[in-house]
Amino acid sequence: MSFAGYDDPTAWGASDAPVGDIVKDAVRKELILKEITAAQDDLRALLARVKSVQGDVDKLTSGNATLQMYIDNLTMQMAKRR
Repeated sequence: MSFAGYDDPTAWGASDAPVGDIVKDAVRKELILKEITAAQDDLRALLARVKSVQGDVDKLTSGNATLQMYIDNLTMQMAKRR
């Protein structure tokens, strides 16, 4: 009984790649990891900015609600005087 592909040594992780390719791959992987780390740092900074802006939005929304209540009260007082 023979299984297709199991006789191939490269299927089990053996590689015929020269040693120079291993070094190039390691350097390439290191560069990719640095890019990923930089992208994560950028995302963290963006998330902090989003949270800051959301806080500002929440404050403004609260202020708008307060102003709307004030306007409504003034409108009712003016209606009572007429």
